[in-house]
Amino acid sequence: MRIFLSFLQSKKNYPIPSYSFWQYYIKNGIEEAGYEWSECPDADWALGLVPQSAEDLLRWKEDTWGKTVEWLKNNPADIFLSYFYPSQVDLSAIREIQRMGIPCVNFFCDHVREFRTLPEEFGAFNNNWVPEYKAIKLYTDAGYPFINLPMPMWVEPKYRILREEVNQQITFIGSKDMQRVLLLERLVKQDPKIPLAIYGAGWNGKSNGALPYENSPDYTLLKKIKFNKDFIRSQGIAPFIRKIKYRNLTYNTSPALRSRTHRSPDFETYNELIAGSMISLGINRYESFHYPLYKPNSYSKLRDIEAPMLGACYLTEYTEGLEELYDIENEIMAYLDAEDLFMKIQQLQADPAKRKSLKINGQKKALGKHNIPSSLNIILQRVMH
Repeated sequence: MRIFLSFLQSKKNYPIPSYSFWQYYIKNGIEEAGYEWSECPDADWALGLVPQSAEDLLRWKEDTWGKTVEWLKNNPADIFLSYFYPSQVDLSAIREIQRMGIPCVNFFCDHVREFRTLPEEFGAFNNNWVPEYKAIKLYTDAGYPFINLPMPMWVEPKYRILREEVNQQITFIGSKDMQRVLLLERLVKQDPKIPLAIYGAGWNGKSNGALPYENSPDYTLLKKIKFNKDFIRSQGIAPFIRKIKYRNLTYNTSPALRSRTHRSPDFETYNELIAGSMISLGINRYESFHYPLYKPNSYSKLRDIEAPMLGACYLTEYTEGLEELYDIENEIMAYLDAEDLFMKIQQLQADPAKRKSLKINGQKKALGKHNIPSSLNIILQRVMH
């Protein structure tokens, strides 16, 4: 079985959110499943996510998709597996690939954050790999084919061992955002001595909710008016009002929280912290103008698969569908809000046997059921028959 892969591959580094890890996970997962992957060597898929003019994006589509279709004509595949944002999709190219007898499946992991209704581009695929439980309704309402499967996470075999606790801290690894600050500030306020350690980008610097281009000298009044009109048209009036209300709200951390922050760890330290901390913490809420600041929405993130795979004693934020992935209380623990988080931390701190059983059971479930080979086999069975 040969899987053609378009998973944000690129030979360059662009100033956009991290993307290179996806191809690392999926390529290794394909090989572990016993399948082959192929890719168009001249295709720069990440470039399609770089902010650019409509004309430049069109040129990128024509060039990249043209090379890909031609490459597939000379190097047939059994399935086309992709990770596309809607702006990257060329509908005519997808149809041409399908006419070759190659079914097309797209993975996307930010439906809940990005969309209120699904873009028509996702309806062009033979199937869609949908990891968020809350996105099921979007696909049901749209009538698009989908398979609800876990995030594609792959862990090196050498890390698939149960490791003992190496520290007595509650570890959170992730970049700084407003919702994470608000939650963790409340946690520290409840217990100023709580052994919380935070690692990731942005925690040691000052920042606010403004988008980068809003501080740019090129962001003229006319551009501002056009952006706001487009924002209201696409997002609605309520999110626009929240955007204006919170635009000048800073989220600089308190001294108590700042004293617990650290820079992003390297790869080895990252794995050691998640697996060896007394408690590894997950936060599933996210920033969005579609929801009130103090009533955020949430969905299960990649860490909900990764941390248990690494053997963490994992405590994550409850979100709808989490119980479909794990036996909560037996394989992982989940909290509802800052007060519940504080209580669950106290319970786990006082119960070493519970922490060890969570490490064992969570790792067994994640590695045994939520792995990429299992997901690929389900997808292939669905689209090849």
